[in-house]
Amino acid sequence: MTSTSTPPGLARFNDLEESAAVAALHEACASTAWANRLCTARPYATTGDLYAASDAAMAELTAADLAEAMAGHPPIGRPKPGDPASAREQRGMAGASEELKAEMLELNLAYQDRFGHVFLICATGRTGEQMRDAVKQRIGNSPEQEREIVRTELGKINRIRLARLVEED
Repeated sequence: MTSTSTPPGLARFNDLEESAAVAALHEACASTAWANRLCTARPYATTGDLYAASDAAMAELTAADLAEAMAGHPPIGRPKPGDPASAREQRGMAGASEELKAEMLELNLAYQDRFGHVFLICATGRTGEQMRDAVKQRIGNSPEQEREIVRTELGKINRIRLARLVEED
């Protein structure tokens, strides 16, 4: 039921069987609630509609849903082996000095001790130093502040990943 004005990648996504669509969405975000909500709202006429649905679903995630989403992300500086998305997104750490990588490991561990989950930031386009500075700044946040920052950062990551999903030919 997609019109000829629907971009080809989005039309392909709209036409996927439900299980395949949910699996594709899980590649973008590990939250089952988010993936199910986006899948149920298909078809999307425009990528803007898809992004708006993603933002709305992200806004409604519970603390448990956010925890599930965060569990799908490796620590900054340690992309998942064999995962081109995390390696691409964390490119800013690839050329970092051993000193900066060691500092990020320490900061990641301190952050995880404080908040109980990985430090999450939309790393695309950020340098290793920018990510280090962000974790240093955010480690002083309250858990409530940090949960909302994480929600925002996840939303940014999801949009980037959705764009890749629906714009691939």
